[in-house]
Amino acid sequence: MAATLIREATQEDVPLVYTLVRELAAFERLSGEVKATEEGLRAALFGERRFIEAVIAESGGEAVGFATFFHNFSTFVGKPGLWVEDIFVRPKFRGQGHGKLLFRALAGIASTRGCGRMEWSALDWNETAIGLYLEFGARKLDEWLMYRLDEAGISRLAGG
Repeated sequence: MAATLIREATQEDVPLVYTLVRELAAFERLSGEVKATEEGLRAALFGERRFIEAVIAESGGEAVGFATFFHNFSTFVGKPGLWVEDIFVRPKFRGQGHGKLLFRALAGIASTRGCGRMEWSALDWNETAIGLYLEFGARKLDEWLMYRLDEAGISRLAGG
C-alpha cells in the first residue's frame, strides 16, 4: 500500500468533496437526502464565515476518503469540541488503515486546538465502523438520544 497523505481540503477540492459526499450518501442508503450543491459546500467550507472544514486522504495520488468536521462547545467541559460530521473511505480502499489515519488526523486537530471532546454519530448497522470506534476507546452514549429539526421544522419553530 502506498503511503497515505491526509491534507486540508482546498477550494479546488470542492468538486471532489461534493463527489465524496454523494458516495457517502449512497453507502449510507441516503442518496435522496443530499440537497447540497458544490456552490453551497464552497461557501460553507471557504466563505466569509466557515461553517465546516474538510480533510482529504490520498494514497498513490488518488483520493481514498475524506472527513468533514466543525467545532461545537461544551459548557460542562468549558472547552470547544470537534464534531465529526462525515468520515468516509471509498469501498475499494477499506481495510487498509485509511479510516484510522483520518481519525488520527482529526484527533491531532482537536488536540492542537485544545478540544475537550471529539464526537460523532454512526448508523446502527455499520458494524465495521462501530468496531473501529470502540478500538479507539470511544464509548457509545446510550443515554443520549439524537433529535433533528429539518428546515421546515426550524421555520415553524421560529414562527415563520
